[in-house]
Amino acid sequence: MPNGQYGQQQPPAGGQWYPPEWPDRIRALADGSLTPVAPRRAATVMLLRDTPAGPAVHMLRRRASMAFAGGAYAYPGGGVDPRDAEHQVGWAGPSRQDWAARLGTDPAAAQAIVCGAVRETFEEAGVLLAGETEDTVVGDTTGDAWEADRQALVARELSFAEFLDRRGLRLRSDLLGAWARWITPEFEPRRYDTWFFVAALPESQRTRNASTEADRTVWIRPADAAGGYDKGELLMMPPTISTLRSLEPYGSAADALAAAGTQDLTPVLAQAALEDGVVVLSWPGHDEFTKRVRLGGPA
Repeated sequence: MPNGQYGQQQPPAGGQWYPPEWPDRIRALADGSLTPVAPRRAATVMLLRDTPAGPAVHMLRRRASMAFAGGAYAYPGGGVDPRDAEHQVGWAGPSRQDWAARLGTDPAAAQAIVCGAVRETFEEAGVLLAGETEDTVVGDTTGDAWEADRQALVARELSFAEFLDRRGLRLRSDLLGAWARWITPEFEPRRYDTWFFVAALPESQRTRNASTEADRTVWIRPADAAGGYDKGELLMMPPTISTLRSLEPYGSAADALAAAGTQDLTPVLAQAALEDGVVVLSWPGHDEFTKRVRLGGPA
């Protein structure tokens, strides 16, 4: 879950994540005593399914005991495995070159990012966007053999390319749509360059809580999740609530997937400034997340 990148929380105002160590780290960045670390590539998937009340999204709640983002709601996701850039995988849908153009990378990196999105969805939700042919999707992914492979992927004992080859599967890249891109702020010790994707739950599959990092999973309408955030009942980080709000206008999973090609993938990177003893933290284009914190306590 790359959303888990922002440290321990304060009691939120609304449902926004705000770690107490941020002001000191922002001050250190401003005075040059903190050098930003390079962000790792990551991918996360907003898995959707249709309900009579509209599409619902699959979310996981990180365990409260987690050192990073404990108690926060997020989507299945995690770091990209560099091995997925090194070997050609069984592939269906838009070409690697097409994905590279969309994601703003080279074809090898694009393959790794898309593989990361599909692999993490399998690892954390038990859902696999792959099939034996370019127009099929696997059915039930439960059972001992599937679980052994999933565990091997989690442990990085098996690369995703090896997994697909072993199973004779093609990755269904056409079942994914790139939706957004957020980069962890420069003052954070663990940073991710995260691509957010949308996908529809295949009819033949069901989600399950396969992640050791989550204590709860839910299917929830984006508007309901956003409402919970606004009331301070659901804790989320800026990328999560922002992408939830952007899903609200769509009446079906198919509508959202069809709209993915028009979404802006300009990276969103937080900006921090010191103004008269007050830390001003903002995400360009996302004014609702702006925070003003006086050094030593809230402003």
